[in-house]
Amino acid sequence: MTGPDRTRRGYDSSGRQAVAARNRAAILDACRELLLRDGYRATSVQAVAVRAGVSVPTVYKVFGGKRELVKAVYDTTLAQDDEPVPLHARPELRAVFAESDPAGKLAGYARFVAGVHERLAALTAVLSAADPELAELAAVTDRERLTGTRAFVDHLGAAGMLRPGLDPVRAADACWLLTSPQVHERLTRGRGWAASEYRPWLARMLAAALLP
Repeated sequence: MTGPDRTRRGYDSSGRQAVAARNRAAILDACRELLLRDGYRATSVQAVAVRAGVSVPTVYKVFGGKRELVKAVYDTTLAQDDEPVPLHARPELRAVFAESDPAGKLAGYARFVAGVHERLAALTAVLSAADPELAELAAVTDRERLTGTRAFVDHLGAAGMLRPGLDPVRAADACWLLTSPQVHERLTRGRGWAASEYRPWLARMLAAALLP
């Protein structure tokens, strides 16, 4: 008499992946809440773990440390989700790149930039505190922004929309400065500008700096 037929089945990892995704989302949400409530220095990995309902080793395993976790919070706030899709491949920027009218393209880009700053404003205020780790994070995000503005200026050049004779490197620098969170903060929080004022102003400044 033979034993029961034992059919090998492939390991189903979907349940483990779902738990990992829930843990990751809970950790990000907990860190964001604590950063906005308590500030960077007072937000510890242990406090995040307690609020998220996970172990401290889980936080380290998923993100690698506090600085990496805060960077992940920044990135997901910027993108509005935790999907591994670059900004230029997302619908809002794809529509900007597809726009054939130069003025319309810059208006769409200004609208995108304004949305990013509005989402990040509270978090940026927290992360502006003087701290060596935050200074490094600010340098990383600045480099990432410069990469993005260079890609946009290169796109304008390839489309024949960039002002003739304009140095693309200097054009990207000007775009990087005009679209910076510091300029947005000074105009909106410092001078009381509404979003409906900032967006068209930014589009006009970009047009003056970049277009013929």
